[in-house]
Amino acid sequence: MSRKRWTAKAVGNEAKLLLIGIPVLLWTLIPIYHMVLFAISPRGTATSGRLWPTSPTFDNFATVFHQKHFYLDHFWVQLGNSLFIAVAVGVITLFVATTAAFAISRLRVRGGRTVMNMALFTYFIPAAFLAVPMYKTMGNYGLLNSQWALILAMVTIASPYCIWVLKQASDKLPYELDEAARMDGASPLQLFRLVYLPLMVPSLVAVGTYALLLAWNEYLYAFLLLSNDRSVTLAVALGNFLAADDSPWELLMATGLIYALPPAAIYYTFKRYMVGGITAGAVKS
Repeated sequence: MSRKRWTAKAVGNEAKLLLIGIPVLLWTLIPIYHMVLFAISPRGTATSGRLWPTSPTFDNFATVFHQKHFYLDHFWVQLGNSLFIAVAVGVITLFVATTAAFAISRLRVRGGRTVMNMALFTYFIPAAFLAVPMYKTMGNYGLLNSQWALILAMVTIASPYCIWVLKQASDKLPYELDEAARMDGASPLQLFRLVYLPLMVPSLVAVGTYALLLAWNEYLYAFLLLSNDRSVTLAVALGNFLAADDSPWELLMATGLIYALPPAAIYYTFKRYMVGGITAGAVKS
């Protein structure tokens, strides 16, 4: 009898989840569907109101790949810029966050936790409000219109959160491992390389992926700090499509789909690390 009641309760819970999940799923997929619809529609037919184009075509993707539109003159260069900046931000943020979290959590340097909390305090200020001061700072150092300006800005934004995540994950590691390594004569650098890094791989992948995707999707700072067509990221170049009244929506959506593929591939490749790494340290045993 209790089994029937439990089954009915389970079915009720599943029904509630479906009632919530299906609308959320549809709300998420509808924009993606419209991107695909526009991307495979012939020129001038995307806004016809049809649920599916009468003559689907991949010509828009060919136009993008062969740079056959003046908005796409530097498509491959801009895609390469996005890739370089994203990877650089991921690597530098990973280095800064890993060493800082190791120093705070394992070496327990004096004042380390205070510095980390002060860095996290910067998140109380929206990143958009810091864009103009960041622009002024980069101008004072002569870095405007340099990709390193955007890289440094994104590392500054990503690092506090990444340090906090790695520090929380590091706190869960048994401190006896450090003591045993020190008794065997390990230096702090050997402790970092041989003990800390191997055990922190899931969290390192998670924060590295987070920083990379953050830089890949950034628009505001890239728009402010970069101005040359050959130095901007593809995210900024996509905004140029909206400059004209007769914007080529088909090409915009085709380019947007192409631009969305790398982060989607990265996310699904490291999805298990993302979930496990970011939540590490959330629950103390």
